Amino acid sequence: MKTISYDTIVAQVRDLCIKAATRLPSDARSAIQAAVRAEKSPLGKSILEKCLTNADIAEEQQVPICQDTGIAVFFVEMGTDVHISGGSLKEAIQQGTKQGYKDGFLRNSIVSDPIFGRKNTGDNTPAIIYLSSVKGDRLKITLAPKGGGSENMSAIAMLKPSQGEEGVIDFVVHTVTMAGGNPCPPTVVGIGVGGTFEKAAFLAKKALIRELGQPNPDPNYADLENRILARLNDSGVGPQGLGGKATALAVHIEHHPCHIASLPVAVNLNCHAARHATILM
Repeated sequence: MKTISYDTIVAQVRDLCIKAATRLPSDARSAIQAAVRAEKSPLGKSILEKCLTNADIAEEQQVPICQDTGIAVFFVEMGTDVHISGGSLKEAIQQGTKQGYKDGFLRNSIVSDPIFGRKNTGDNTPAIIYLSSVKGDRLKITLAPKGGGSENMSAIAMLKPSQGEEGVIDFVVHTVTMAGGNPCPPTVVGIGVGGTFEKAAFLAKKALIRELGQPNPDPNYADLENRILARLNDSGVGPQGLGGKATALAVHIEHHPCHIASLPVAVNLNCHAARHATILM
């Protein structure tokens, strides 16, 4: 049994919040660099180069890549042989989020009620925490800050099973192209297929934390990812919606068994920064 203290988790999550906000992940950097090389539009190429310059400045000066430092979304895998001492895991993550957003001078973007009052909580909590139990004695915490611009372009559809893969492709392409420049393309496109209404949405968000361009292990879904990516990058939306080839950096699909009468499909978008960071304990 491994014991991890509450205070250790708080400190690590604090640092994780600052890191995710100020450092462009290496996979996102590589994807943008590849997009620069492939981009034919002079304006599109210039925009992509400025995205990289902005990321360099953010890391050098320890300032956020984007003013919208997002809602803190955590994917947590806790081993069955892990014990948290001194407090609960979820409380530690919330406290670490409070400290990280304060100490990193990150924008607080969370309102306490979605309709009535909409008063800012002042510390960017509560964070969204997805906790799963796994075998072993490790604790893995991945933070994916989610900005409002890309999150607002999400969509879900309950397709008819007869619509099949072409129906999925058409829905995803329509969702991304209609979003235009709102999610700050080139985007990372997370797609959840199957399960139920809420499961598909979860899978779409989880798909965004996969390493950019890492194909689905199922060759059928890997092929579908490539076909959707090609359609998106032939759409002409381009960087920041101003035309060009780089509409999407990657397409990631996660899937789950579903009811015989259903074909749920969800789309969740990340902006070009594709912020995420992970700690292992």
